[in-house]
Amino acid sequence: MNNMFPPQMDPQAWMAQFSDPNAWKAWTQAAPLDTKPITATVKEFGATIDPSTLSKLQSDYMQQMTSLWQEMLNAKAPAIGDRRFASPEWHSNPMFAFNAAAYLLNARFLMALADSVEAAPRAKQKIRFAVQQMVDAMSPANFLVTNPEAQQKIIETKGQSLTKGIAHMLEDMQKGRISQTDESAFEVGRNVATSEGAVVFENEFFQLIQYKPLTKSVYERPLLLVPPCINKYYILDLQPENSLVRYAVEQGHTVFLVSWINPDKSLAHATWDDYILQGVVKAINVVQEISGQDQINALGFCVGGTLLSTALSLLFARGEKPVASLTLLTTFLDFSDTGVIEVFVDEAQVAMREKAIGNGGLMPGRDFASAFSSLRPNDLVWNYVKANYLKGEEPPPFDLLYWNADSTNLPGPMFCWYLRNLYLENNLRVPGKTKVAGEPIDLTKIDAPTFIYGSREDHIVPWTSAYESTKLLNPKKRDRNRFVLGASGHIAGVINPPAKKKRSHWINDVNADSADEWMADAQERPGSWWPEWAEFLKEHGGKQVPAPKKYGDTKYTQIEPAPGRYVKVKADH
Repeated sequence: MNNMFPPQMDPQAWMAQFSDPNAWKAWTQAAPLDTKPITATVKEFGATIDPSTLSKLQSDYMQQMTSLWQEMLNAKAPAIGDRRFASPEWHSNPMFAFNAAAYLLNARFLMALADSVEAAPRAKQKIRFAVQQMVDAMSPANFLVTNPEAQQKIIETKGQSLTKGIAHMLEDMQKGRISQTDESAFEVGRNVATSEGAVVFENEFFQLIQYKPLTKSVYERPLLLVPPCINKYYILDLQPENSLVRYAVEQGHTVFLVSWINPDKSLAHATWDDYILQGVVKAINVVQEISGQDQINALGFCVGGTLLSTALSLLFARGEKPVASLTLLTTFLDFSDTGVIEVFVDEAQVAMREKAIGNGGLMPGRDFASAFSSLRPNDLVWNYVKANYLKGEEPPPFDLLYWNADSTNLPGPMFCWYLRNLYLENNLRVPGKTKVAGEPIDLTKIDAPTFIYGSREDHIVPWTSAYESTKLLNPKKRDRNRFVLGASGHIAGVINPPAKKKRSHWINDVNADSADEWMADAQERPGSWWPEWAEFLKEHGGKQVPAPKKYGDTKYTQIEPAPGRYVKVKADH
């Protein structure tokens, strides 16, 4: 898809080309975009586009392009309703305004073309994803010669912005990724992951952190947090004002947290079973021993929730009842609808991964980061290309984006099992379909009240999929499940402390048969969902007891202060 206005040409000379009606006719006949790459992709997936639909789209396109061209000839700047082109430089010059408007028209045409494809849902989603990636990449805002903001910046800074932009690009080429924040502004243990605590247990898979109480008395049942092993744990403990860890401690809970190792070659053969048995199950047992409680409260975030639910299914099947309550944040248990991530998971891609690392090896953390960024390319890729490289700006410090860049590897066998059994075959939702340590996994065996949270704009775990957990857990006692929906996305929706008084959340005491039915009767409430969770946790915390005065016990003593060594290991180490 080419930009419709050659920016390197003098606009008067360019317009003069079309003063001749014959030239205008020739241009308009050639104006429709070259759809061959898209139609080739469509055929590759065995899909089709109805000829009448294609003809209608092309006709509409030509009408709109003609109208846009007439505006240009009349020196009327076209309306540009896109935040990528919000700066005055795009509107003050008709050349750039036309270029942006033509791009947006082309983008709408191509996306409408992708939406018109007649194909199986998975194939159609892949086609749409591929077209969206191309459309986003070809924005005139992404190129120096077509971006008036960047050009103006060069003039204002006498070329310094261009020099800085090239330097930023070269630095990022060395890193192998685009810088989204000033990474020098943060350090784990100094100004992120600062909640006071100590490591009281460690093995080759994780360190267990116990946090210092902030209240004189605590609930007798401790709280164990299981973050995703695909990211660093400190998303739950960024800074004091947005730390879920600190919030839970302030509510009077003795908080323990799993800090996963960033695997190197020594764990290249680790499996899903290892992460369950040597990870989650071991953490539960250690917390039980230290607290002296048979039952604890447990929270799992994202894949941490999937691991935790699998481990609890195993333990309940063995006749144990280790939890008084379960909390799942943006967690898949039913993988029927995985949203746009589906484009990365099919038989061919999974088989390729299995061949490469299924019997040993590492899934690099940078690959995860690239895949997740591609789900929101304008926000997580092109926005920074424009700011860092074209305009030479320094990325501002932002703790969440610092965490986002601190990626984590995964062992190949573990990752491939996860892809095939859960994402591809969706075996976890079927009782007994999959096994851990030889034990059939049945989520219905988990007998505990459950708090389930989803984020409304989540592009990684669609909230409707998170809602499906209300049917898989406690299926005969669904009133024991509480679902809460928060605003925003996968991370920002979760990390929404009450003090910020931001966003809103939805509640409904009735668990409907479908997510849409639940939402239809849900009540919107302003602010964070955290207090809703705090009330749930309070119900299952047990009685109040004096806060522990030391970390661990006689068997599990302090190894080192929090945040510990494991969280500081980089993926490229």
